[in-house]
Amino acid sequence: MSMVSDGHPKSWYAATATPLEPYPLLQGAVRADVCVIGGGYTGLSAALHLAEAGLDVVLLEASRVGSGASGRNGGQIHSGQRRDQDWIEAHMGLDDARRLWALAEDGKTLLRALIAKHNIGCHVRSGLIVADHKPGYVAHSHAYAKKLREVYHYPHAEPLSREQLRALVGSDAYYGGMIDRDGGHLHPLNLALGLARAASAAGARIFEGSRALSIADEAKPTVTTASGTVEADWVLECGDGLQDGLDARVDRHVMPIANYIAATEPLGERAEEIIGNDAAVADSRFVVNYYRLTHDGRLLFGGGETYTRRLKADPGSFVRPYMLKIFPQLADVRIDHGWGGLLGITMTRMPFVRRLSPHVLTAAGYSGQGVMLAPLFGQILAEAVRGQFGRFDLLGRLPVPAFPGGRWMRWPLLAAGLSYYALRDRI
Repeated sequence: MSMVSDGHPKSWYAATATPLEPYPLLQGAVRADVCVIGGGYTGLSAALHLAEAGLDVVLLEASRVGSGASGRNGGQIHSGQRRDQDWIEAHMGLDDARRLWALAEDGKTLLRALIAKHNIGCHVRSGLIVADHKPGYVAHSHAYAKKLREVYHYPHAEPLSREQLRALVGSDAYYGGMIDRDGGHLHPLNLALGLARAASAAGARIFEGSRALSIADEAKPTVTTASGTVEADWVLECGDGLQDGLDARVDRHVMPIANYIAATEPLGERAEEIIGNDAAVADSRFVVNYYRLTHDGRLLFGGGETYTRRLKADPGSFVRPYMLKIFPQLADVRIDHGWGGLLGITMTRMPFVRRLSPHVLTAAGYSGQGVMLAPLFGQILAEAVRGQFGRFDLLGRLPVPAFPGGRWMRWPLLAAGLSYYALRDRI
């Protein structure tokens, strides 16, 4: 069987990943119990859990497993959903808000269990700092840490004064915030590759270079690629922002945006001056700056977005001004790696989890929260295939309206809206 030849997109992750031999292309007609579309965290986790349950699973990946957002993101492990508990309570009520918090805690537990069980070397570290870039935000962060402790019985969130935060993060750009000691960060591409190895070992058949071109949504759905077909009892659409164009039912609710990351040269002894406790950091901007130290002592800094499918030609130069605004003392530091990637967002920034038809399910639109949520949602899709819809139906109640503008106007409306909020945030 012929193999896909192209590698993962250039990044510090690709340069330091544990190599994985390519999987074959899909050729000809095959039959499976379940066809999973997308070789990121969601699809790989779904394939792993279904294969472990004894089902015959085929996974189709357009490029290499982990080549999308799952292998290019900031690697940060946040607690909870993408929106805070105040927002969820206001839109879904306290009971569902409690369930969704508990579900997210299950996600962290599952993530750590998968890493341990399958011996995935992805350099997990503890701690996540939320840094407020405006003084008016600090009171809310402190109140929210208190609420998590008292209402959600979560003891790991602690408020940080400006002085406490400055002792941990070597920047004068912040006024305070909070730390989540049960959050953290990891090497995201190694996580994806480890999940692929585990899914293969469990019996899932993975095909790379096999983009799903269409889905015949019938009693026995059929997925077509350029060189083959998969007939299955179930189809799981797990392509997130890279699935754009495959299924209009998902496209109306999930759209891709481009985000960018740079990795500096190794900082040596200067690393501890940047982040003193090796935690990850995310700030309070609408277009979030997020950063952390890597296991080889680099600053990995994410900053800036663009609202087209086309990525910047020089991501490192694009990110550098964002980095220097926070850390002007790094003006003399070289950027060794820069890359961009597409991630799926929704109108409410809550994930889009739906039963599209009797035999087609989807989970997408993590809006930057996929490291922790996506492996869990893959497990939940696998549960639904096996007739267990309790957690799936909870996620199906999340409010995720369609983007306005229809097929032709949704892109310009998205760009205009997000650009407005990004500009307002700088004032």
